[in-house]
Amino acid sequence: MDETYVKVGGQWKYLYRAVDKDGDTTDFLLRAKRDHAAARAFFGRAIDLHGLPENITIDKSGSNTAAIVSFQADSGLAIELRQSKYLNNIVEQDRLAIKRITRSTLGFKTFRCARILIAGIETMPMIRKGQLCDIKDQATSPATQFYSLAF
Repeated sequence: MDETYVKVGGQWKYLYRAVDKDGDTTDFLLRAKRDHAAARAFFGRAIDLHGLPENITIDKSGSNTAAIVSFQADSGLAIELRQSKYLNNIVEQDRLAIKRITRSTLGFKTFRCARILIAGIETMPMIRKGQLCDIKDQATSPATQFYSLAF
Protein backbone atom coordinates (compact mmCIF):
# COMPACT_ATOMS: atom_id res chain seq x y z
CA MET A 1 0.00 0.00 0.00
CA ASP A 2 1.22 3.46 -0.82
CA GLU A 3 -0.06 6.94 -1.52
CA THR A 4 0.96 9.38 -4.20
CA TYR A 5 0.19 13.01 -4.95
CA VAL A 6 -2.16 14.27 -7.66
CA LYS A 7 -2.75 17.95 -8.39
CA VAL A 8 -6.43 18.94 -8.33
CA GLY A 9 -7.46 22.54 -8.79
CA GLY A 10 -3.91 23.70 -8.07
CA GLN A 11 -3.69 21.79 -4.76
CA TRP A 12 -2.11 18.43 -4.00
CA LYS A 13 -4.49 15.59 -3.17
CA TYR A 14 -3.61 12.03 -2.19
CA LEU A 15 -4.24 8.89 -4.21
CA TYR A 16 -4.08 5.83 -1.96
CA ARG A 17 -3.32 2.59 -3.86
CA ALA A 18 -3.04 -1.04 -2.84
CA VAL A 19 -1.36 -3.71 -4.96
CA ASP A 20 -1.12 -7.43 -4.24
CA LYS A 21 2.07 -9.49 -4.46
CA ASP A 22 1.42 -10.27 -8.15
CA GLY A 23 1.26 -6.57 -9.05
CA ASP A 24 -2.53 -6.50 -9.50
CA THR A 25 -4.29 -3.36 -8.26
CA THR A 26 -6.64 -4.29 -5.44
CA ASP A 27 -8.02 -0.88 -4.55
CA PHE A 28 -7.50 2.87 -4.92
CA LEU A 29 -9.01 5.93 -3.27
CA LEU A 30 -8.55 9.67 -3.85
CA ARG A 31 -8.65 11.73 -0.66
CA ALA A 32 -8.17 15.41 0.09
CA LYS A 33 -6.00 14.84 3.17
CA ARG A 34 -3.23 12.47 4.18
CA ASP A 35 -4.15 11.66 7.75
CA HIS A 36 -5.24 8.85 10.02
CA ALA A 37 -8.92 9.10 9.01
CA ALA A 38 -8.12 8.89 5.28
CA ALA A 39 -5.79 5.91 5.72
CA ARG A 40 -8.30 4.15 7.99
CA ALA A 41 -11.10 4.67 5.44
CA PHE A 42 -8.90 3.26 2.69
CA PHE A 43 -7.90 0.17 4.70
CA GLY A 44 -11.47 -0.47 5.77
CA ARG A 45 -12.74 -0.22 2.21
CA ALA A 46 -9.96 -2.44 0.79
CA ILE A 47 -10.52 -5.12 3.44
CA ASP A 48 -14.30 -5.04 2.93
CA LEU A 49 -13.87 -5.54 -0.82
CA HIS A 50 -11.04 -8.08 -0.87
CA GLY A 51 -10.90 -9.74 2.53
CA LEU A 52 -8.29 -9.73 5.25
CA PRO A 53 -4.67 -9.78 4.06
CA GLU A 54 -1.97 -11.88 5.71
CA ASN A 55 0.45 -8.96 5.78
CA ILE A 56 0.57 -5.33 4.75
CA THR A 57 3.70 -3.64 3.43
CA ILE A 58 3.88 0.13 3.73
CA ASP A 59 6.51 2.83 3.87
CA LYS A 60 7.24 4.57 7.15
CA SER A 61 4.21 6.86 6.98
CA GLY A 62 2.87 7.65 10.43
CA SER A 63 -0.75 7.94 9.36
CA ASN A 64 -0.73 4.54 7.63
CA THR A 65 0.91 2.90 10.62
CA ALA A 66 -1.60 4.45 13.02
CA ALA A 67 -4.51 3.37 10.82
CA ILE A 68 -3.37 -0.25 10.69
CA VAL A 69 -2.65 -0.39 14.42
CA SER A 70 -6.05 1.10 15.26
CA PHE A 71 -7.77 -1.30 12.84
CA GLN A 72 -6.03 -4.25 14.52
CA ALA A 73 -7.01 -2.98 17.96
CA ASP A 74 -10.67 -2.50 16.99
CA SER A 75 -11.07 -5.79 15.13
CA GLY A 76 -8.79 -7.96 17.26
CA LEU A 77 -7.27 -9.48 14.12
CA ALA A 78 -3.56 -10.02 13.70
CA ILE A 79 -2.12 -8.64 10.47
CA GLU A 80 1.63 -8.64 9.95
CA LEU A 81 2.81 -5.07 9.35
CA ARG A 82 6.01 -4.70 7.33
CA GLN A 83 7.57 -1.26 6.97
CA SER A 84 10.31 -1.04 4.37
CA LYS A 85 10.73 1.10 1.30
CA TYR A 86 12.37 -1.81 -0.53
CA LEU A 87 9.55 -4.29 0.10
CA ASN A 88 7.08 -1.69 -1.15
CA ASN A 89 8.72 -1.55 -4.59
CA ILE A 90 5.85 -3.26 -6.47
CA VAL A 91 3.36 -0.51 -5.68
CA GLU A 92 6.00 2.19 -6.18
CA GLN A 93 6.63 0.98 -9.74
CA ASP A 94 2.95 0.43 -10.47
CA ARG A 95 2.04 4.03 -9.77
CA LEU A 96 4.44 5.32 -12.44
CA ALA A 97 1.92 4.53 -15.18
CA ILE A 98 -0.75 6.55 -13.36
CA LYS A 99 1.62 9.47 -12.85
CA ARG A 100 2.66 9.40 -16.52
CA ILE A 101 -0.97 9.63 -17.67
CA THR A 102 -2.03 12.32 -15.19
CA ARG A 103 1.10 14.41 -15.84
CA SER A 104 0.36 14.64 -19.57
CA THR A 105 -3.13 16.06 -18.94
CA LEU A 106 -3.63 19.71 -18.17
CA GLY A 107 -4.60 18.83 -14.62
CA PHE A 108 -7.86 18.22 -12.86
CA LYS A 109 -10.08 21.21 -12.17
CA THR A 110 -12.37 19.71 -9.51
CA PHE A 111 -12.10 16.89 -7.01
CA ARG A 112 -15.19 15.16 -8.44
CA CYS A 113 -13.75 15.11 -11.97
CA ALA A 114 -10.39 13.88 -10.68
CA ARG A 115 -12.08 11.03 -8.81
CA ILE A 116 -14.04 9.93 -11.89
CA LEU A 117 -11.11 10.20 -14.32
CA ILE A 118 -8.68 8.41 -12.01
CA ALA A 119 -11.19 5.57 -11.66
CA GLY A 120 -11.16 5.25 -15.46
CA ILE A 121 -7.37 5.48 -15.61
CA GLU A 122 -7.05 2.77 -12.95
CA THR A 123 -9.61 0.54 -14.69
CA MET A 124 -7.73 0.21 -17.98
CA PRO A 125 -4.61 -1.54 -16.53
CA MET A 126 -6.95 -3.74 -14.50
CA ILE A 127 -8.65 -4.83 -17.72
CA ARG A 128 -5.30 -5.47 -19.41
CA LYS A 129 -4.17 -7.60 -16.47
CA GLY A 130 -7.44 -9.59 -16.56
CA GLN A 131 -8.52 -8.52 -13.08
CA LEU A 132 -12.22 -7.89 -13.63
CA CYS A 133 -14.19 -10.78 -12.12
CA ASP A 134 -17.17 -10.80 -14.48
CA ILE A 135 -15.15 -10.57 -17.69
CA LYS A 136 -12.04 -12.56 -16.76
CA ASP A 137 -13.25 -15.88 -18.20
CA GLN A 138 -14.17 -14.47 -21.60
CA ALA A 139 -11.60 -14.30 -24.40
CA THR A 140 -12.30 -10.72 -25.49
CA SER A 141 -10.18 -7.73 -26.30
CA PRO A 142 -9.58 -4.98 -23.71
CA ALA A 143 -11.73 -2.60 -25.79
CA THR A 144 -14.67 -5.03 -25.73
CA GLN A 145 -14.27 -5.48 -21.99
CA PHE A 146 -14.22 -1.72 -21.48
CA TYR A 147 -17.38 -1.22 -23.57
CA SER A 148 -19.14 -4.00 -21.67
CA LEU A 149 -18.68 -2.01 -18.46
CA ALA A 150 -20.82 0.79 -19.88
CA PHE A 151 -23.77 -1.46 -20.72
